[in-house]
Amino acid sequence: MKKVTIQDIADAMGISRNTVSKAINNSDGLADSTREKILQKAIEMGYKQFSYFRTISSVSDSVVRPHLPNRFQGEIAILTAAFLTQSHFASTMLDKLQQELSQLGYTMTLHRVTEENLQHMALPFSFQRDRVKAVICIEMFNYAYDEMVCGLGLPVLFVDCPPKLDGRSLPADQLFMDNTTEIMRFVHDMIRLGKRRIGFIGDYKHCHSFFERYCAFINAMTIANAPVEEDFCILRSTIDEEVVEHLANLKELPDVFICANDFIAFDTIRALIAIDKRVPEDVLILGFDDSPESRITPAPLSTIHIHTQAMAFSAVQLLMTRINEPSLDYRIVHTHTDIVLRESTAICDERSN
Repeated sequence: MKKVTIQDIADAMGISRNTVSKAINNSDGLADSTREKILQKAIEMGYKQFSYFRTISSVSDSVVRPHLPNRFQGEIAILTAAFLTQSHFASTMLDKLQQELSQLGYTMTLHRVTEENLQHMALPFSFQRDRVKAVICIEMFNYAYDEMVCGLGLPVLFVDCPPKLDGRSLPADQLFMDNTTEIMRFVHDMIRLGKRRIGFIGDYKHCHSFFERYCAFINAMTIANAPVEEDFCILRSTIDEEVVEHLANLKELPDVFICANDFIAFDTIRALIAIDKRVPEDVLILGFDDSPESRITPAPLSTIHIHTQAMAFSAVQLLMTRINEPSLDYRIVHTHTDIVLRESTAICDERSN
């Protein structure tokens, strides 16, 4: 019997393969009614490669997700050194993650790792080792501490991790958003439109995602034979008075600044305003994360959208397979991202698909 593919479903419904893929992978951007129709059609056609578990009233649970346990399976502990505000991409990811884990019989607890914990290599007092079945580390960028967590004898998943500047990788599964594709495409489009003077703002040593974003910028410029000008690369974690002075002293601003995330982009815009420069009239700005604030700045921010639900489902898959098969090779997974064009890169409206 021929294996049913996403293209087969798309052809049967007269819709695009991308739309079917979004439904199968639970990506953002589809109405629930559309997603439900696609999943129902997929089940009718015998499609088996669902990449997430989902409860939909009209879709057979036996196909879309496994039998749910009738007893408590244990606790999944979240360790984070960050304050996960509503603006942080991980906050929406955790909401969906908790829903999925609860359906599988697990509870989820959040534990804040303090500076004191980091200094003394100590777990938070709220962390109860005998209850925990697996650990998810979010924004845990202290390599020595992360190694200590990996030595607990528990399945560990890192959502982002310390930068792998020397090639070392933690002995654990790792989950990232795609930090490369859209930045390289954006640089390519800018150069095609004659915008060859491109800079990068952000500390690539902060985390591996920032490192990947910086490398994507460098690689794209190198492939295009475009010069990477040192004065246009501000490799700092904060945009302070020194950076404002640096911008003011530039003989010429770049055509474009790519920022490591949205909040660095916001600070960059404020720094430019301080020297009487405007966005996008004097310089174009691209952020990363698609935070809620990106839509309400004076010049709404072009940015790169993270599919947090897809990250949550990927996290569940990685955790469950690691719990069930502890000897599996470690996996590194990147989930899809999309560029979102707004006023801060007005020239991008001309780009072709």
